[in-house]
Amino acid sequence: MAETISMPKLGFDMAEGLLVRWVKQVGETINKGDVLAEIETDKATVEVESSASGVVLQLIVDQGTMVPVNAPIAVVGAEGEKVDVAAAAPSKVESPKSEEKPAPLTQPTAASVIQASASADDGLVKASPLARKIARDKNINLAQLQGSGPNGRIVRKDVEAALSSGATFDVRPSTPVTPITNYQLPISTEDKVIPTTKLRQAIGRRLVESKQTIPHFYVTHEYKMEALMEMRKQANAYLPDNEKLSVNDFILKAVALSLRQFPNLNATIKGNEVIQFGHVNVGVAVTVPGGLMTVVVKDTDQKALRQISGEVKSMAARAREGKVKTEDVDGSTFSTSNLGMYDVEDFIAIVNPPEAAILAISSAREVPVVENGMVKAGWRMKATISVDHRVSDGAEAAQFMQALAGFLENPVRMLV
Repeated sequence: MAETISMPKLGFDMAEGLLVRWVKQVGETINKGDVLAEIETDKATVEVESSASGVVLQLIVDQGTMVPVNAPIAVVGAEGEKVDVAAAAPSKVESPKSEEKPAPLTQPTAASVIQASASADDGLVKASPLARKIARDKNINLAQLQGSGPNGRIVRKDVEAALSSGATFDVRPSTPVTPITNYQLPISTEDKVIPTTKLRQAIGRRLVESKQTIPHFYVTHEYKMEALMEMRKQANAYLPDNEKLSVNDFILKAVALSLRQFPNLNATIKGNEVIQFGHVNVGVAVTVPGGLMTVVVKDTDQKALRQISGEVKSMAARAREGKVKTEDVDGSTFSTSNLGMYDVEDFIAIVNPPEAAILAISSAREVPVVENGMVKAGWRMKATISVDHRVSDGAEAAQFMQALAGFLENPVRMLV
C-alpha cells in the first residue's frame, strides 16, 4: 500500500519548510531511511528520510516551494500502484516570496579581514545555509559558482562539485586593503545593514514570547567541583580521544537525576494545569552558524555518561553541518545552556517555551576559597536556574539546586 511522506516538524515553533531539492525522482527505488529530499527551515538545511520502502510514485510539490509542516510532499509505494492525486495534494502550498532577503554576512574572523569584499559578494548570492557554510570553510567565493537549485540557488552539491573540480577561486578583495600599521585593524566609519537570518528571527520570536508571557525568577548556586574534575580525569585516562568525557556530560546526567526528584521542574503549564513529563529529555544549547539550536538527549537519567557524551557529540556535529534529524531537536522537557568554555563567571538564560525551567552553566574555575579559616585553591562553578513562576517557587528551585550539588560534588552517585 502506498505511503505518503509529509513535511516533518523540526522543533516546537516550526510552521513550514522550503523544499530545496528532490534527491530521488519519480520511478526511482528508495529504501526506508534513504534521503528523499532536502528542506530548509528556520534552523538549518535538513535531509528528509523516507519512512517507507518501494518506488517513488509521486512528488507532490515542486522544488523551491514553501510547504506547511505535516503537509504531504511525496508518495512511495509498489511499482505500478495507482495514486489518488487529489487525496494526496496539500491543502496549502506557497512559493517563497520573490523579495526574500539574502542571508547575512558572517561575523568577521582574523582571517576574513583580508577577504571582506569576497564575503560581501557571497552575502548577495542565493545559497542554502549548508552551501554557504561549506564555501566559507573552504574559502570559496560563492559569486563565482553557478547554482543548480531553484531560481539558480547554490546548494551543497554545487560547492562540492566546485571543490572536486580542482578549480582555483579568487577570494581576493576587489579593492586594495589598507595596510595594517601599529597592529591596528582597518576602521570603517560607515554603518552596516545586515539582514537577520531565519534562524535569528525564530530565536527572536521565541525569546520575546518567553520574556513577555513567562514570569521568570532566578536562583544561583556555587558548586564544589574538585571531586568531579578528578573523576573526569581518571575516566578519560581509559578512553580514546574521540570518546573523552566533558564536564558538561557529568552535568547533564546530574541534572536529569535531580529532575527525577523534582518533577515539577520537568514540566509545562497548560491553562490551569501543570503537566509533569514522564520522560526526562534534557536539551543542550549548541552554537551553529547564525545562532543557537537545542539538541535533545532522550531519557537522560537512564543513560550512562559515555552514551550521553556520544549522543551530544553526534547531534551537535549534525546541527553545525545542517544535517539535523527530527529526533535530534524534538521533545526536550528541560534545557541547559553552558558557556563554561568561554571563561564565564555567571549568567542567566531565558526559559525555552513550553518548558518550565532552564539551567545556565558557567565555567568551572580554580579560585581562592576559604575552608576551616584557611585560604586555598579550589575548583568552583556557578549555575543559575531560570524558572516559570506560574509552575514553581523559589524554595523548590533552591532545593533542586541543592540536590544537583549532591551529584556534582559526589559524582560517584551518578555511577551507582
